[in-house]
Amino acid sequence: MEKKTIKLVTWNVNGIRASGPKGLLNFIEDEAPDILCLQETKAHLEQVPPQLRDLGYPHSVWSSAQRKGYSGVATFSNLKWDQQQTGMGIDKYDQEGRIIVTSFGKIDLYNIYFPNGGSGEERHLFKQTFLEDLNRHLKSELAKGRSIILVGDYNVAHKEVDVYDPVRLSKASGFLPEEREWFNRFFALGFEDCFRRFHPDQKDRYSWWSYREFARVSNRGWRIDYICVSQDLVSNVKSAEILDQVEGSDHCPVVIEFSL
Repeated sequence: MEKKTIKLVTWNVNGIRASGPKGLLNFIEDEAPDILCLQETKAHLEQVPPQLRDLGYPHSVWSSAQRKGYSGVATFSNLKWDQQQTGMGIDKYDQEGRIIVTSFGKIDLYNIYFPNGGSGEERHLFKQTFLEDLNRHLKSELAKGRSIILVGDYNVAHKEVDVYDPVRLSKASGFLPEEREWFNRFFALGFEDCFRRFHPDQKDRYSWWSYREFARVSNRGWRIDYICVSQDLVSNVKSAEILDQVEGSDHCPVVIEFSL
């Protein structure tokens, strides 16, 4: 049986109600992703205009934070999934609407908005425990024989090439030594960064730029949005790109094409 090529896009839209008027629907029409994963939706479903609730997809699932206007993820798909789950069974994370898992056969697609640890010590520690608990969870799922695609805003940049000023930013949340070491341990579990597989040496390729610093104009960015796959899926991935010309958020979309 011939395999189907799937286009998967992930994008932190920094508020789905704001991104609608900024061209989200036009982007979907132009790019036509089979699966679309959004982060930082910042809305409960009842707050969202009807055309943004399913974005024209036959299958959709939302996970919203208890606190309104905060966090949130949503997954949209032309393919029907077998199962869906919001959260990973740890209440302090799940009440912030950070994780959706949709299962397509033996493949689990994780759509995650990782915590930001930059507002102070409490959130820094929250983020670090999230990273460790996530790795523990993923290790367990891989041991069960699950294949995993993990997309989203990781809020961590891995290597010096992934930020515009690695020396200055080495003391900033998102590029701290312990966070980069977490990334090493994550890859050691058996994951691969799709973008770097196809573009191992590309520089100045980022997915987030600070609004406050007007950083996009001068491309002073960070690569913190990733699509990573477990090793058994690496050969299925045909291409990976950062769509850094797409505007509408302080992040840009990331895309892969893979066979299923």
